[in-house]
Amino acid sequence: MSTPPFLDIEGITVRFGGLTAVDNLSFQVQRGTIHALIGPNGAGKSTTFNCISRYYQPTMGCIRIEGEDVTHHVPTRMARLGVARTFQNLELFSELSVYENVMLGCHSHSAHTLGGLLRPPSGETRDLVDSLIERVGLTHDRHTRAIELDFGHQKLLELARALALKPRLLLLDEPAAGLRNSDIENLDQLLTELVQRDGITVLLVEHVMQLVMSISNRITVMSFGQKIAEGTPKEISEDPLVIEAYLGKGAAHV
Repeated sequence: MSTPPFLDIEGITVRFGGLTAVDNLSFQVQRGTIHALIGPNGAGKSTTFNCISRYYQPTMGCIRIEGEDVTHHVPTRMARLGVARTFQNLELFSELSVYENVMLGCHSHSAHTLGGLLRPPSGETRDLVDSLIERVGLTHDRHTRAIELDFGHQKLLELARALALKPRLLLLDEPAAGLRNSDIENLDQLLTELVQRDGITVLLVEHVMQLVMSISNRITVMSFGQKIAEGTPKEISEDPLVIEAYLGKGAAHV
């Protein structure tokens, strides 16, 4: 009996009134890989993420994690299954420090009651927070309020907080947005390390093709809510449908 894919998206459709944002989308993400979901603005990528993390309910279709149907799970149950995510629009506690934001991620993993949130963190938890802040390169901003960081470093903070959940599946929505080239190179190394050393499976939405082509094992391309291509970075970079979706019909013929 073959092992099921870590994440299996089967025929999901999402409609908002008369608008179909995602149309019969299917793809699979294998364990221990980096899988990119790309496409022009408005292709339905973030809507797909919201379905996987259970913020949106698909109109049709099925979502499975390791063979388990999670289509009707609530977001908190997804977190307990080891699914963590970042957002295209930041979801940080702006007046709290970098350290406090990441600490709240740890509390979300270890406690689900008000008493758990108020309990002083253990030494192990404090060490985890410090190590995550260091991994994303924010050590010198440890006591800086989130609102005082530039957008790129806020994205890194959100990544650290997602990692505090100790995820098995990490959903990253445009993690390189606002980053300098040097920060993108560091993000490349970090994501590769998360897969190879920590065993985390990564699904990312990203517009920085330099990063996508460098780290992805497999890429799914969306346009107008539908999957138009899937393959390795090399296969995707040479696909006429992908070139057309990004650059127009004339570019595809060139």
